[in-house]
Amino acid sequence: MKIWSFLFYTIFFFTAAGSSANENIRIAFIPGQTTDAFYISVYHGVKSACGVLGVDLIYDGSPEWNVEKQIIVLNRVIEQKPDVILISPTDAKRLIGPLKKAHKKGIKIITLDTYIDDGKYQDGHGSGDFPYTHISSDNVYGGRMAAKALAEAIGRHGKVYIVKGSPASTTERREYGFKTEMRRYRNIKILKTLVCNEDPKLAEKQFKKVYTEHPDLSGVFGADLFSAIGVSAGINAIDSKTDKIKLVTIDATQPIVQEIVSGRIDSAIAQHPVTIGYYGVICAYGLITGAGSPISINTGFTVINADNIDDPFIKKYIYLSE
Repeated sequence: MKIWSFLFYTIFFFTAAGSSANENIRIAFIPGQTTDAFYISVYHGVKSACGVLGVDLIYDGSPEWNVEKQIIVLNRVIEQKPDVILISPTDAKRLIGPLKKAHKKGIKIITLDTYIDDGKYQDGHGSGDFPYTHISSDNVYGGRMAAKALAEAIGRHGKVYIVKGSPASTTERREYGFKTEMRRYRNIKILKTLVCNEDPKLAEKQFKKVYTEHPDLSGVFGADLFSAIGVSAGINAIDSKTDKIKLVTIDATQPIVQEIVSGRIDSAIAQHPVTIGYYGVICAYGLITGAGSPISINTGFTVINADNIDDPFIKKYIYLSE
């Protein structure tokens, strides 16, 4: 079933049934972390869809990207017996067991943004194929888009490197996509990938070290907010006048947008987190009501740069901060 047909059918089913039938439906959302603008935006999409459908929402999470803390939250949510858990797993392997515990209790699982196992569900392969649906941007494609943007920004020649906040499933796939696409440019050399542990100060320090070792550095791919903000600070400290080093990132938070306006970030590949959250609830409702749910949904990207930053259509993809 195509996604638009599925969404139309599910919403139509709700309208025909009436909201009174939904009073006992409970959907839980556990983000990767509650303080990240991306997940705040996902929550807005979840909350909006729950309001439209008239279902109860359980929202719980940790302010940190922390596997142990997310498992504690998950166990707490399981005790509340929701019909469906929407979750952004903080570890593809370590969340399999805790989520299987929920699955065995009859709670349906849908993953948003990040995934467990290999992210391929309901195929009979692997210990983590039991979730019903995965909804996210195609992070491999996002990485490829970032590579194309950076290659053009540096004139298809020079040295570049990747820095990511953590080895999460999303950033791993972005890195893979970036490297795959960038290898098409024979005059661009990809240096070693760095991990900043979601610490912009560390990303800045790493950038300065790389620049010292490679003064001919041309560009950087910051695979997430933390990486990009740190690298941007580093570039501004040593390259504020020449504008020689280009920076491309994924995600469109307010700080990223400010860096685009100031010229310190060349472009951002924006995900659609509100859409991810909204679709998550629609899919959960489809599972509960018997309408079913697609196994995977790709919500796409929008490129944001200085040329389109003031476009009202583009502005709606800037992430929410509260």
